[in-house]
Amino acid sequence: MEPEVLVDELTRERDAFFEALASVSEESMTTPGLVGDWSGRDLIAHVGYWTGHAGELIHELEQGRIDDIGAGQLPTDEVNETVARIARTTDLSTVRRREAASFDALVERIRAMEPALLELMLPDGASVAQGIREDGSAHYREHADELRAALSERADA
Repeated sequence: MEPEVLVDELTRERDAFFEALASVSEESMTTPGLVGDWSGRDLIAHVGYWTGHAGELIHELEQGRIDDIGAGQLPTDEVNETVARIARTTDLSTVRRREAASFDALVERIRAMEPALLELMLPDGASVAQGIREDGSAHYREHADELRAALSERADA
């Protein structure tokens, strides 16, 4: 696999996420309840965090610490609650800048990777490419789909 394939997927899914988010009212961007208990701001912070997490995976790999990837990590639900709590006390423009910085850093790291590294296996049994996708493009897609469904339900109400 070529790193640019991952970059293309990541960019496409991020664009689709923000396209879905563009139809959200200004109030829903900062008020919980858009998707479950999350506002638009919470969603942006969430995908930004996990995009950064994918970048950290690459960093660990570059440092030769592939066996340490995921070790000592907090439970996912606890991480997600913390990210949302912090997002709720942060202005929307800052959350957007942080997400963009995580995205840009991940793209840069992916492009600098040796393609063979993408096939290495992580301790959880996934390849490095799968780990990057899970935290990156698949995560944007998952939340774009949830967002579209929530907006569709509102339109039907």
